[in-house]
Amino acid sequence: MKSVFVSTFPFCRTSPKALEILTSNGYKVTINPLGRKMKPLEVMEAAKDFDALIAGTEDLTPLVKETSHLNLISRVGVGLDSVPLELCNKKGISVAYTPDAVSPAVSELAVSLIIDAMRKVTYADREIRKGEWTRPYGSRIGGSTIGILGFGRIGKRVASHLLGYMPKEILVCDLLNQEQSMERLQKLSDQMIEMNQTLGKNWNPTKLIQVDLETLLKRSDALTIHIPLNESTKNLLDAKAMFTMKPEAVLINTARGGIVNEDDLYQMLKDQKISAAAMDVFEEEPYKGPLCNLENVILTQHMGSCSNDCREDMEREAAENVVGFFNGGNWERVV
Repeated sequence: MKSVFVSTFPFCRTSPKALEILTSNGYKVTINPLGRKMKPLEVMEAAKDFDALIAGTEDLTPLVKETSHLNLISRVGVGLDSVPLELCNKKGISVAYTPDAVSPAVSELAVSLIIDAMRKVTYADREIRKGEWTRPYGSRIGGSTIGILGFGRIGKRVASHLLGYMPKEILVCDLLNQEQSMERLQKLSDQMIEMNQTLGKNWNPTKLIQVDLETLLKRSDALTIHIPLNESTKNLLDAKAMFTMKPEAVLINTARGGIVNEDDLYQMLKDQKISAAAMDVFEEEPYKGPLCNLENVILTQHMGSCSNDCREDMEREAAENVVGFFNGGNWERVV
């Protein structure tokens, strides 16, 4: 009987489907007993003698170094910065992931945080709870320039959601040439304009433009991040980069902690060099740092994937990857 350790938290909170897939196929399953995100050494001690690991964003380096038994790591999600891929390759440990299931939930959260930060929704809520009522003014997406850093699965979804708000421009910064994807979205924007004109509204179509990072930073009214964390993106948005942003700009990170330098962001927000930020991801989680002391930042709990349907899909696909790997079926490989 193959054994599977589940380190990710939560797991099967709203649906037992993933666990049913594993147990019905004869796997012995042990689930993270701590009720929180496991630390690297905790994962190592708990999972080193198992055949497979279903993992979240836990740092798996100590485990991979120590284990001589593990055959497969199946990630619930798409990011792989927590998985030492070269070491896995050397030790013959295969890696799987669930690249598509997470995209709808993360993209919707990103758009909601853009609106929240630009319109000061959370700020107004805090004021009311303190007995204050200033009715703060904000900015709309419509007529604004929205920057998207990273134009993969999630970045493209964010752009498609934004088109309905009719921003002035959507600026895209990506390592790859995204001309074809942007042409398709441009046609969708044009169709939306035609539809609104039948309702008596006169709008200009959104322009989709691929730009370099410097231009993205300088021109964006809101900047949303959708790139992986690696050596080249670590602290990519530091004080120097953020100083080039507009004072009224807002910064959204639903990608990975570490891409935005948290100390520099704190100082930029405190000095009002940028208007606001929304952070769903942090270098160390759960987050308890100085950003908690600022009013112009929205902090959420790495919950981009935490919609009931997407979480169920991610967990189910991670379980199916385990079954496919050991039983000779289909599974989503990472090269």
